[in-house]
Amino acid sequence: MSKKFYITTPLYYVNASAHIGHSYTTIAADTLARYQRRLLGEENVWLLTGTDEHGQKIQKAAQEAGLKPLAFANKVVLTFKDLWKVLNISYNDFIRTTEERHTAFVKKALEILYKREDIYESKYEGWYCTPCESFWTEPQVAQGGVCPDCSRPVEKIAETSYFFKLEKYQDWLVNHIKDPANVKFILPSARKNEVLKFLEINKLTDLCISRPKERLSWGIPLPFNPNHVTYVWFDALLNYISAVGAFNSEDRYISKWWPADLHLIGKDILRQHAIYWPIMLHALGIEPPKTIFAHGWWMINDDKMSKSRGNAVNPIDMVNKFGIDVYRYFLLRDVPFGLDGSFSEEAIIKRFNSDLANDLGNLLYRTLTMVEKYYQGSIPQIEINKIKFDQAGEDIKKTISTLEDQVYTPLAINFEFSLSLEKIWELINMANKYVEETKPWNLAKENKTDELKSFIRLLVDVIREVAEVISPFMPNTAASIKEQIGQDTINKGKPLFPRIEIKNPNL
Repeated sequence: MSKKFYITTPLYYVNASAHIGHSYTTIAADTLARYQRRLLGEENVWLLTGTDEHGQKIQKAAQEAGLKPLAFANKVVLTFKDLWKVLNISYNDFIRTTEERHTAFVKKALEILYKREDIYESKYEGWYCTPCESFWTEPQVAQGGVCPDCSRPVEKIAETSYFFKLEKYQDWLVNHIKDPANVKFILPSARKNEVLKFLEINKLTDLCISRPKERLSWGIPLPFNPNHVTYVWFDALLNYISAVGAFNSEDRYISKWWPADLHLIGKDILRQHAIYWPIMLHALGIEPPKTIFAHGWWMINDDKMSKSRGNAVNPIDMVNKFGIDVYRYFLLRDVPFGLDGSFSEEAIIKRFNSDLANDLGNLLYRTLTMVEKYYQGSIPQIEINKIKFDQAGEDIKKTISTLEDQVYTPLAINFEFSLSLEKIWELINMANKYVEETKPWNLAKENKTDELKSFIRLLVDVIREVAEVISPFMPNTAASIKEQIGQDTINKGKPLFPRIEIKNPNL
C-alpha cells in the first residue's frame, strides 16, 4: 500500500464567526497538505476540517438570534466555508457534527462503549462552566470559584448522567506518552510535559458524557437512553474517525486513512485532544493518532484574541487589505509554530515591505526587466550546471539544488513553517546580493555577453526554484511567478508586491 498522509484541523465551534486563530490552524494544515501532495500525490493526502454544532453554547446563541439551532448553525457554517474559499484552503472534506454520517457513527461508538461497560450511569454533583461546557470538581474551582480554564463563573449542578471511564485508562495513557516510540505523539515537547505533569498531579475522574434533555436538548441522543444527549466534546472528537471510516459487524473500526498523521489544534484544547481523545480511541480498540500538535495563540496587546474578549480580527478584512498570500505568509513566517505571536497590522506591513516587496518582488521584477532589456523577453537557453561561476554564483547553484530538502525537512519533521520560509529567503537574498555585487549593467556595457547570459539565466533558475518550493505556503504567488517567468519567454506584469507607504511612521 502506498504511503498516505491524513491531517485534521479542529472542528470549529459555530457559536460565532471565524477569527484569525481559526484561520491560523487551517492555513498551517493546508500548507502541510499541499506539501505532502507534492511528495505522495493528490490521491494519498486527506485534509479534514469542519464544524462543531451541538451543545449549550449553540443552543443559547441560536435562541438569542431568534433561530432554531440547526438554522443558526447552517448560517454560521457558510461563513466558515466562504472564509476557507477566500484563504485558498484545499480541504478534501468538510464534516459537520449535525450530519447523519457523523450522528450515526457517534451512536454506534456509544453503543460499543456501553456494551463494554466503559460507560455507566451515576449521579453527578459539581461545578459547571457553560462557556467551556466543562464540569469541574470542588478542588479545581476552590481558588476564586471560577473555571480553571477561562476564569469565568461556574454554577453548581446535581443531576443523573452517564460517565465514561477515563480513570481506568490513565496508566495506559501515561505509558503511551512516555514510550520512546511515541516521541512525536504530543508536540511541541513543552505541551507533552504539560500533559504529563497534569496526569502526575491529578488522578483522572471519569468523564461526564451526557446532559439531561430537560436541560439541554440540542445534541445527539444516547442510543441507550434518549432522554440524555451526548456531551459536545465526546461527540465532536469522534469526527476524526467518523469522516474516514466505519465500524464493521464485529465492532472493529475500518479505515484506509487512520491513524491520523497529524491533528493540528490550538493549545487551549490540548487536554481534550491529548487526554480524552486517545483514551476514547483505546477503549474502542483503535490506535491513537501519530501526532497531536498544539500551537500557540495570536495575541493583541498581550491578550489572547477571541470573540469573548472583543478583540478578534476578521481574516477577510486582512485579506482585503493585504492580499491572501501576504496574510498566509505573515502568519506562517512571523512566529515559530508552537509559540504565541503578537498580531498587528504594523507587523504585517513590516513583513510585506521587507520580505515581499524588497526581497522577493524586487528580485522577480529586476530579473524580468533584464531579460526584457537585454534579450527582448526571451530567456537565455543555457544549462547553468555546465557553467563555472565565481564563488558567489557557485554557492547559489548549490543552494538551488538543495533548496527543496532545506525547505521540506524542517516542515516534515517538526512543522517549522518559519524556518522553512527562512531557507527560501536565504536564496532570494543571496540572489539579490549577487545582482548588487556583479552589476550586470556593467557586463552589458563591457560586452561580456557570455557572462551576462549565464548570470541572468542563474537568476531565472533561482526564481523558478523559489516558485516551486513556495507554492504550498503561497499558492497564488507561486502561480503568478510561474506565469511571469514563463518557459522560453517572459510575461512581465506589474510588480508582485508594491511597497506600502506608511504615513506618519512616527505617530
